[in-house]
Amino acid sequence: MFDPFNDFEKRGYLQNVEGEKNPDIVKRLEHDLFTANLSEAMSYLASKPFIDYNDFLYVHKILFGEFYPWAGQDRLHTTPNKAISKADTFFCHPKDAQRAVEQGLKLAQDGATLKRSPGVIMGLFAYAHPFLDGNGRTMLIVHTVLCHRAGFSINWSGTGKSKYLAALSAEIETPDKGILDAYLKEFILPPLDPSGWEVAIQTIRGLDGIASSDIVDGEFSDPEISQKYEQFDQRRGYEIK
Repeated sequence: MFDPFNDFEKRGYLQNVEGEKNPDIVKRLEHDLFTANLSEAMSYLASKPFIDYNDFLYVHKILFGEFYPWAGQDRLHTTPNKAISKADTFFCHPKDAQRAVEQGLKLAQDGATLKRSPGVIMGLFAYAHPFLDGNGRTMLIVHTVLCHRAGFSINWSGTGKSKYLAALSAEIETPDKGILDAYLKEFILPPLDPSGWEVAIQTIRGLDGIASSDIVDGEFSDPEISQKYEQFDQRRGYEIK
């Protein structure tokens, strides 16, 4: 059980407001909130001429704030010393999450980079993994709006969940080598009218959040944990500016 707060028995999964412990119920409630709040989140992003890190955080709060008291707060605030991974994929140190998202946002909003390398941008968001839950859904919404502004869309409903996640994991491990770009290439379409964003996103398979769970590897104060993550970051060979 993913329990970074070490209070699952007392407060349920990730301190949710219901104190719910059953993972199936938790994921259903999450998905219900995501569906109910999707329109508000996308309208919020559409109103922003330039999307910044605070907007990224706020979208998460819109989507999940009714269930998680910490929604909209990144790992630097919720679990600053916890090393977190998923299915053998490591995520960045909490202190680097903002820089990784900001670099993705900067590249995405320069005009040409996102259209040329949509996978690189998604990989930066995924490596940042700023939240304890709801990362995939949050970054999907932000990415969708950014793609529209760059003059295209991605047919996410046509992608295969396992193949996409495999390409995304490879992108995190070896960024900017075109791995996720190559996978997404066949799903690039003309821009979708904003009135169709909500329906398009809701038709994507796998948005219920039911997948392999994050795990807490340990604390960065543990030299072995710190070294393992530093070595992973070095293998990536990608500088987050």
